[in-house]
Amino acid sequence: MNFKLFGEVFVTLLVIVDPPGMVPVFLALTGALPVKQRIRAGTQAVLLALGVIVVFAVAGQTLLDYLHVQLPALQGAGGLLLVLVALQLLTGKTDEPEDQAGTTNVALVPLGTPLLAGPGAIVATMLFVRRADGFGDHLVIALGIVAVMLTVWLVLRFSGVIVRLLRPGGIEVLTRIAGLLLAAIAVQLIADAVASFVRLYTTG
Repeated sequence: MNFKLFGEVFVTLLVIVDPPGMVPVFLALTGALPVKQRIRAGTQAVLLALGVIVVFAVAGQTLLDYLHVQLPALQGAGGLLLVLVALQLLTGKTDEPEDQAGTTNVALVPLGTPLLAGPGAIVATMLFVRRADGFGDHLVIALGIVAVMLTVWLVLRFSGVIVRLLRPGGIEVLTRIAGLLLAAIAVQLIADAVASFVRLYTTG
């Protein structure tokens, strides 16, 4: 098993999804619901996000080929997108969704998508699949995605306990750290895209 690839997938997606930063939003949307309905909403959101990411992981490259988009362009666009997300995490200027009635609606939108399965997670997954070599790497990527979603589900499942332990200040600190890590990942994506374009046009 390629533990290095597993670690890259797990850490990258975990930073992008940002479970600690999701806790306040999740509780704001489901705080008035009974415990069982809150748990159900978290489960539905995670399952939807997993489904969306898997679909793009499987069919994402086909879509790129159809649109005649090269991987360096996707890397650059993904890096710019992650920079915006990182700046939101670092400055605390994330958009908070409006309250919605109904457990299912809240679980699907905005929790499942775009908060969990957002553009950043989709782009990162497609990039990992693009560089995978053989069935073994694809299996490792799948395990990494499942591990991230399981971690998110556990965080949402015990979000009430987490808030009581960390307090708002602790969650804010973790969110800022996640933003810093995400900014570094974004810069690396952009640098790789520039290098790929240079190689493409100098050798071609």
